[in-house]
Amino acid sequence: MPSGSIERVERSDFLSGLRRDGEALAAACERAGLDVAVPSCPGWDLGTLCWHVAGVAEFWANVVAERAAMPGPFEPRARPADDVLVADVRGVLGRLAELLASTDPATPIWNWTGADQTAGWVVRRVAHEVAVHRWDAEHAVGDDHTIEATLASDGIDEFLTCFLVGEPGTRPDGSVHLHCGDVPGEWTLRPSDAGYEITREHAKGDCAIRGTANDILLALWRRRPVSSVDVVGDTDLAARFLSYSVLI
Repeated sequence: MPSGSIERVERSDFLSGLRRDGEALAAACERAGLDVAVPSCPGWDLGTLCWHVAGVAEFWANVVAERAAMPGPFEPRARPADDVLVADVRGVLGRLAELLASTDPATPIWNWTGADQTAGWVVRRVAHEVAVHRWDAEHAVGDDHTIEATLASDGIDEFLTCFLVGEPGTRPDGSVHLHCGDVPGEWTLRPSDAGYEITREHAKGDCAIRGTANDILLALWRRRPVSSVDVVGDTDLAARFLSYSVLI
């Protein structure tokens, strides 16, 4: 779990966030219809978004249920008919939430990072997955949703430690400081042989990216442009940094 300059998010908060945001995502899709385009996920409509979330939830539910040290091949189900797709995503998310609630967070469970191979990691990952996709769904239907600030700050930490991998040879040179303005959350990233050395601290970087936790998180996930956050220092470096990661 994160420590340092960000607030700790409890397992119960991740679970309640998973349930809350999953239901809000499903309700937005139900209300608007599955053929509505999702601008933040080019080429997707709400039906595709629903099916993606259901697939991710089903994958992790299977991994947790099997207490997998290394998951076998995952064969996704055929996509349900549109008239039952929203009910399907509700059901899969509900199953996942119940499994995670009844599993000791210290239980050994595989993940791709090679670190923190526990059920606690999975709880955190799926809570952030669904939080961002809830934003996608509500943004698509014109609702002005903001990811809860403490959860978003933790989501920045998760992004930096789990997803900032980049293509070899594409890491932008220069140090970057990220600073949430609404809740605790500061990180300084310095180039290293492994990609970046990340510390949770206030320090001067070649550029600083400042904003609400929600806005920084959405910029990292390429849901919003660099203009949605405040940049101090090298603006070109900030733009290159925000486009560096390989999104999986």
